[in-house]
Amino acid sequence: MIRRKLIIFYFLVFPFISYAQADNVIKVIGDSLVGKVINGESIREVHGNVVLTQGKVRITCLKAVQYLAKNEVELLGKVIVVQDSIVIKTSSGYYYGDSKTAYSNSGVSLFDGHIKLESRNGFYYTNEKKAYFFDSVILKDKGSTLRTERLHYFNDDDKLIASGNVKVVDSTSTVYSDSLIHNRKDQISFAFKNVKVFDPKNKLAIFGNNLENYQSEKYSKMIGNPLMIKIDTTDNGELDTLFISARIMESFNDSTDKLIATDSVRIFRGEVSSVNNYTLYFRNKDNLLTLKRENDILPPVLWNENSQLIGDTVNILLEDNRLKEMKINSNASIVSVNKKYDNKFDQISGKQIKLFFGEIGLERTEVFGSVLSIYYLFEDGEPNGLLKSSSENAFIYFNENEVSDVKFYGNPSSEYHPENIIIGKEKEFTIPTFRIIENRPNRESFLSERSSLLLSLIKEIEAYGK
Repeated sequence: MIRRKLIIFYFLVFPFISYAQADNVIKVIGDSLVGKVINGESIREVHGNVVLTQGKVRITCLKAVQYLAKNEVELLGKVIVVQDSIVIKTSSGYYYGDSKTAYSNSGVSLFDGHIKLESRNGFYYTNEKKAYFFDSVILKDKGSTLRTERLHYFNDDDKLIASGNVKVVDSTSTVYSDSLIHNRKDQISFAFKNVKVFDPKNKLAIFGNNLENYQSEKYSKMIGNPLMIKIDTTDNGELDTLFISARIMESFNDSTDKLIATDSVRIFRGEVSSVNNYTLYFRNKDNLLTLKRENDILPPVLWNENSQLIGDTVNILLEDNRLKEMKINSNASIVSVNKKYDNKFDQISGKQIKLFFGEIGLERTEVFGSVLSIYYLFEDGEPNGLLKSSSENAFIYFNENEVSDVKFYGNPSSEYHPENIIIGKEKEFTIPTFRIIENRPNRESFLSERSSLLLSLIKEIEAYGK
């Protein structure tokens, strides 16, 4: 009988003694130990105050089931895995000794002194100090919270890769994307596909395919058909939405607080719209500036109500969400179509044009340098010819958006052409820079190109603006 017990003890303990000689030895201690052989496999159950160690990895739990041949341990009850500054907690899990990997599918959290990571399922690879968490992942770090379906976290590199319905929320904005790479050490992030950045305080959102964010430099860049939407409210409480689209958008969140839109830029806001290749938008000043670059073939084009404005530089100033002033510099021209007669165009050109707006619309236009103008005349609402003029400078005054007075200064010269001479020949009476641009943006042109999800988000942003 004594000999039989010795044999059983030998078969239960010897595999562990042999295994302990390997480099990847797992040591398990606790309040009590039960040895078993199940289907020819040696198993040790350790109960109470269990401590498992392998190298620098230390695991505590209430119960451990050690599979000696497999070099694996099942961990049960208040499981805590510690490696250097990394602490992982779960209610139950599994530890693979050969690969030195911990796993849990019963809710798991990780803390490394900087970030807190949680999910329903997770692997932790002790050799690489790498975690892979999936299913309802939440990562919290310095006032920001990231949610995603899957996440790889590299502790030594201070880097994370998230994929699947990524959402990052901080004190100023929310970023959505299909996937994201973030380097904590350098504070650099890259977001990919279906990217949406929402700034609720400023009622602003930017959409695109790829986002680069350099937090320490307060600079970000969106590419892949980016679209910016800015919600404002007019004096009477109505929504006034600014749309800007381009091929590239760069944002500077420093003292300038500016956005730069480059290539195929389109702008729409109420009665004002534009197409150009380079726009600066100063958010804190509510100022839009469009420029003609050195290699651009066409200058910026801007529309306001029934007028088309062209110049190498167009500067739009707003005040209290209302159009205040426009400045057109270099090769400036304005063409306005008559609301009743669409073949009659009022035209004026000069080196510089300034337009000043009041509460009810355009109040005054000032034109400087080599002024040329053509204005159609009306008497009792009926056409009465046109006036072709030139001067050094000109001031045009408006009353309820209708011309009330025109004054020319510096060698003024005028020619009157009666209606019977110009009728049917209106296109022959144009200034040298006259041309009509047809691709005027409108609200629908922005929305029709976007998905139904984008439309719902725009409605959400506009609802927030109310």
